[in-house]
Amino acid sequence: MLKQANDFIIWLDNAVWGVPLIVLILSVGIFLTIRLRLLQVKHLPKALKYMFKNEDDGNGEVTSFGALCTALSATIGTGNMVGVATALVTGGAGALFWMIVAAFFGMATKYAEGLLAIKYRVIKEDGHVLGGPFYYIENGMGIKWRWLAKVFAFFGACVGLFGIGTFTQVNGIASAVRDFFDPNSVHVVSVMGREYSWAIIITGIILTICVGAVVIGGLKRISSVAQIVVPFMAVTYIVIAVAVIVLNFHHIPAAIMEIIQSAFGLRAAAGGVLGAMIVAMQKGIARGIFSNEAGLGSAPIAAAAAQTNECVRQGLVTMTGTFIDTIVICTMTGLCIVLTGSHTIGLEGVAVTTHAFQAGLPIPPQISAFLVMMCLVFFAFTTILGWDYYGEKCLEYLMNGNLKVVKAYRWLYILAVFIGPFMTVEAVWTIADIFNALMALPNLIAILFLNKVIVSETKAYFAKLR
Repeated sequence: MLKQANDFIIWLDNAVWGVPLIVLILSVGIFLTIRLRLLQVKHLPKALKYMFKNEDDGNGEVTSFGALCTALSATIGTGNMVGVATALVTGGAGALFWMIVAAFFGMATKYAEGLLAIKYRVIKEDGHVLGGPFYYIENGMGIKWRWLAKVFAFFGACVGLFGIGTFTQVNGIASAVRDFFDPNSVHVVSVMGREYSWAIIITGIILTICVGAVVIGGLKRISSVAQIVVPFMAVTYIVIAVAVIVLNFHHIPAAIMEIIQSAFGLRAAAGGVLGAMIVAMQKGIARGIFSNEAGLGSAPIAAAAAQTNECVRQGLVTMTGTFIDTIVICTMTGLCIVLTGSHTIGLEGVAVTTHAFQAGLPIPPQISAFLVMMCLVFFAFTTILGWDYYGEKCLEYLMNGNLKVVKAYRWLYILAVFIGPFMTVEAVWTIADIFNALMALPNLIAILFLNKVIVSETKAYFAKLR
């Protein structure tokens, strides 16, 4: 029975993450890139400037930087370390190429999401902000499309509870802590007929307490924690990754050649070129979307709370999230892995990234493993916080503002954090992929439907600046 359930999950994952969805995600990004005339290239400097410059008189609950940090707290997570490693192991080095391509076009999609979030958000008399794809579907596309907004909200709450928000992050943290403190699982305890390392048990308890202490405080507490932790952890990880790349610079040409050849199936055996290319695309784009969430519809939920009166400005700020998350951090992780060949030696999950750092840094392996573990813990912890907020907002819309249900969801979320370490790695990532795809579809439909609004608002804003 268990094998049949597992086979069904794998079949469903392959079905929803097949060629049609890959084409749809890339097509929306390419379409918006053309319609917005390479906005993600021309206006990236301005977007990075706006990222740190908040509006003084804007309406909202948190600053633009706070909203971005909340979004980044949800996007910079295990996908940047474990997700990239998984994509390279299963899809080859070429998966990194397609991850970057998807992120480039995804920046246009992320811009559109941030713009629409502000354009169609609802601010109540008490200052409470309601916004995200469910509101730009209902208020932008019309009330007859409310069913589509409900579909998005349902899958959004599921992604938080069963996908990106809990199981994948907690599982990544627990695996990293166990690999460091008890790699051979010497100190074990039996739980429901299976043996688990004490490192996993203790990690799960501590993490559950810490998550509960923050998420019970709501958006402002999550935002305040994110503004401190996110910049610190991102800079720390980038410095370590740059060190690996610089110290192994003589391998860079060969690594780039491997990535390009693998991306187009040129390393496959005769007759398997197209199949290898499709696998690389599938794994790269799936993990890229998991990491930066462009097109998923999650970031606009945080963007809607930003203190701003300019929807285009917030769209630009939101766009920087994909640039930082994938084009900077994921690319660095992928390069470290390919430079050291860690994706070809039979490892999986965080062990691949750990090996890359151990092989690439001239320091004791235990120190490298500790650095990876700490980065992963902080990355995943903030993602757990961000996705609790997303899930709550989705449920709030789905249940017509019933805050009792939202509070119940909050406790279920904390429970999911507790049981996350006991899930298997393959099952966790497969379930996350499925919910990602089902959440993305309504959001992508809305963006295509409202593309004229996106273009007209963009033209009006930059005409005013000129």
